[in-house]
Amino acid sequence: MKELKPKGILIIENDESVLEVLQEIFKNEGYETHCYRQADDIFKLVDDFKPDLVLLDYILPGINGGELCAQLKKDPETRHIPVVICSAYPQVMLSLGSYGCNAFIAKPFELTDMVAQIEDCIKNPDQVFSGRYQRSARI
Repeated sequence: MKELKPKGILIIENDESVLEVLQEIFKNEGYETHCYRQADDIFKLVDDFKPDLVLLDYILPGINGGELCAQLKKDPETRHIPVVICSAYPQVMLSLGSYGCNAFIAKPFELTDMVAQIEDCIKNPDQVFSGRYQRSARI
């Protein structure tokens, strides 16, 4: 019997404490994670790991998460991968567009809401962010 590989999440989050919480919660949920505080070459990270989903902080050193998302969504090799953007500045998403992301999560967020949103995006990779978001309780 073939053993199923756990779903993989590539997480790029510049806040070390948030990154540690996300890594721990997704590990506890059975996901494999690769975590980085920045992404100089998003395509190399995706190619090396082959994630089922990419979770991006919006505010990152260098290029922002929205631009990284747009790069992934424009490339035929990576456009199928669901991308979730997370930010403490939800007005950025409303004023600049969704960058083609599948979902947006406002910080602070409830961990159970985060996990539910990630699971939904993995199950429904064709859904696209509608421009509406929900602010939850703090982590």
